[in-house]
Amino acid sequence: MTMTTGLELLDPNVYGEKGPPHETWKRLRAESPVHWCEVPDFEPFWAITRHEDIRSIARQPDVFISGKGITPLYRDPAMNRNEGPGAMRVVINTDPPEHRELRKVASPWFTSRALKSMDAAILKSARELVDNLAKEGGEGETNLASGIAVSHPLRILSTALGVPEEGEAKILELSNRLFAAEDEDLGSGRSPEEFERLGREFIELFLPIIADRRANPTGDLASILANGQVNGEAMGPAETLGYYLIVFNAGHDTTKNALAGGFRALIENPAAFDAVKADPTRSPALVEEILRWTSSVNYMKRTAARDTEINGQKIKEGEAVMMFYGSANRDESVFENPYTFDLDRSPNNHLAFGYAEHFCMGAQFARRSMRAIVEELARRIDHWEIIGEPEWISSSFVVGLKHLPVYYRIRKDS
Repeated sequence: MTMTTGLELLDPNVYGEKGPPHETWKRLRAESPVHWCEVPDFEPFWAITRHEDIRSIARQPDVFISGKGITPLYRDPAMNRNEGPGAMRVVINTDPPEHRELRKVASPWFTSRALKSMDAAILKSARELVDNLAKEGGEGETNLASGIAVSHPLRILSTALGVPEEGEAKILELSNRLFAAEDEDLGSGRSPEEFERLGREFIELFLPIIADRRANPTGDLASILANGQVNGEAMGPAETLGYYLIVFNAGHDTTKNALAGGFRALIENPAAFDAVKADPTRSPALVEEILRWTSSVNYMKRTAARDTEINGQKIKEGEAVMMFYGSANRDESVFENPYTFDLDRSPNNHLAFGYAEHFCMGAQFARRSMRAIVEELARRIDHWEIIGEPEWISSSFVVGLKHLPVYYRIRKDS
């Protein structure tokens, strides 16, 4: 009897019902860390569940390539995303040397020094959103997963990408349809027709912004992308639109899911939250543990460019390998007591932002925005508790909570 066909590793409905399959990953790490999976609807793949094996793959971008796609292909070619967003040239789907040239377009904006220009907007968003919780007598009930966790990164990224405030609701809708297509509350299905329609709506949203920033550049991220050049030549429409798409959607959905899961972890582990209340300088360590704990980017696919091996297992040219970051971030050989949320975890070598060649450009941006909201809540929350069953999004690629109902008491800003 096979340990797993891989269905529960990919099926969005499994994640929606139970969350990430930690028990299956634990067994795979122990007994079959490079495990062949035959899933009826998808191409077969090797499930990679150990931390070091994933790092080894990431260190070899010429052997394990991204250009064949970062998510598993359907066996039915008609179901694969060749229209809409799938037709855009996205940096995360490229390989060296093209990948490195495309990264150069935006990477200067994401340095710690450059990101200081966003500090005021980040702090403003955190304070205003927490102020909103304090308006009704300083206590109440709210859904943190669909409230603050969504609104904070949405506001910040919209500011950076030139999306006007009145456009935020639309871009949130598009983001949900892209990353939570199978979720009955958030998505609208994954048919080729829906995906093509989704692409047209993204284009309609971003094209006016691109045109404006080309005519009136301001130095913001929207301007940098609109006027980006690769090897001395202007990026084409597919590359430019793809950059907007990946920066917004990858930045928003991953951060909001990390925040939602992080809020739950803080409520369920009050000692960690109390420690940051007493000493806000501990918030960076807290954010790192939230990132490890939530692992909102659940997997990435690579394709073997030639015959090779991983951890002694032979991999044939053309075979897919799926790197499960959620498993790597619970790897017992790397993390002591990995199923414990630990503010004092050091070192914390999680892979929430990937590793090596494809390490997330926006990592520092995400960390800054997460620290801001965590610190603001720590400064003002007197009490919070979960008052209903948390619910997971039916999504296996970017994972997280869609419902986290809480009761809270909060101080008004002094």
